[in-house]
Amino acid sequence: MLSLTEENYIKALFHLTLTSPDKKETGTTEIAKTLNVKPATANNMIKKLRDKKLIDYQKYGKVQLTKEGKKKALQILRKHRLWETFLYEKLEFDWGEVHEVAEQLEHISSEKLVDRLDKFLGFPKVDPHGDPIPDSKGKMKPISRFTLSQIQVGNTCKMVAVKDDSAVFLKYVVKIGLSLNSQITVVGKQAFDSTLEIEINGNRKRVSEKFADHIFVIPD
Repeated sequence: MLSLTEENYIKALFHLTLTSPDKKETGTTEIAKTLNVKPATANNMIKKLRDKKLIDYQKYGKVQLTKEGKKKALQILRKHRLWETFLYEKLEFDWGEVHEVAEQLEHISSEKLVDRLDKFLGFPKVDPHGDPIPDSKGKMKPISRFTLSQIQVGNTCKMVAVKDDSAVFLKYVVKIGLSLNSQITVVGKQAFDSTLEIEINGNRKRVSEKFADHIFVIPD
């Protein structure tokens, strides 16, 4: 059984390898930065995970999850996203509150509980933030999507997920009138700083390029 800290490293590695250029490996510095620890601390944990055959790692080299490591990461991710869905749909937690609570609940080890939770929720495919939920076999269907910043002026799209699930960001998303499945039309784009003018349900808003980079959409 993995410790809470080991599980957090495995999950962080999974997220980092998904966003790395080749989607396979990352470095110690990136891991330390993500988990807000010193590189030496991250390096020590990486050695422990290597000894457990959960990662492949060479000194001063890159880090990647083994097949078993990826399996563990998907199990943690499955629990986290199912708990987020439960908190949001059944206990009426706010969109911006569920992540922090799910961070605690994801470390419950009972597979029977997780499978029953999945069944109770009706086997959801995505969590409240639009991210795919791995199934009981560890399979997670990839979702084809774009960032709002990639949508050309004059085109309409639908919001399907967010890249940042922090409470601060989600509160801002709600404040400007956005939620999952909101229809967004890109009305204009400033050449100077790429600020977007968008229309949501007839209301026009200006958003930064940074904000638009954190909103996932599909063409509508």
